[in-house]
Amino acid sequence: MVEKLTEAEVEAGLVERVEWSLSGDSIQRTFTFGDFLGSIDFVNRIGGRAEEVQHHPDILIRYAKVTLTLSTHDAGGLSAKDFAFAADCDRLYAG
Repeated sequence: MVEKLTEAEVEAGLVERVEWSLSGDSIQRTFTFGDFLGSIDFVNRIGGRAEEVQHHPDILIRYAKVTLTLSTHDAGGLSAKDFAFAADCDRLYAG
């Protein structure tokens, strides 16, 4: 079973992932693109990575914006898997 992070560990993770914010028991970030197809391309890349690591975000697409929400259901909140996947998402966005 995956361990839920402590409050201090979550705060430390957010220091490293400055574009992400805490939203309840999840972390969230909105990514902006030039158009809808840019959003869809990003979501497809995120989906591929999610399958590779077996960690799946909640995804909201609003035209040229994609909001990802991460939490670990098995842990009942945030785990190291969420921050590792957030780093993957940031790398995919950076290109």
